[in-house]
Amino acid sequence: MIDDMGCFRTEVGIENVESPGARRVIGAVLVDTGAELSWFPLEVLESLGIARAKIKYFRQATGTVIPRWVGYVKLYVAGTSTVDEVVFGEPNDMLLLGAHSLEGLNLCVDPVHKILIDAGPILAAAA
Repeated sequence: MIDDMGCFRTEVGIENVESPGARRVIGAVLVDTGAELSWFPLEVLESLGIARAKIKYFRQATGTVIPRWVGYVKLYVAGTSTVDEVVFGEPNDMLLLGAHSLEGLNLCVDPVHKILIDAGPILAAAA
């Protein structure tokens, strides 16, 4: 799905890392390379039994700092998966797929076609 402003959205599958099996799929998640973590509705995370691990503080574009719970999930996006820390989004919070998740998934943004693509070989230190 392509937005008018040139952003794009994708579908994300979420699974409980501690109790694999049930998976929820969320559509129209905004790909946001400017956001560090991914944000998903707390109702979805709670429905999967995902535990709240700790509170982190986030600075919004307005400068306001807000607290949010984070927890650990397995994410499925564009044919690949990773385990990541995600935010328990509250009502009115945006659904975001952030940079940390994209890096763990080894995906990058194709700005011309507005899709996620394999980022290629992962850099490693030489011996």
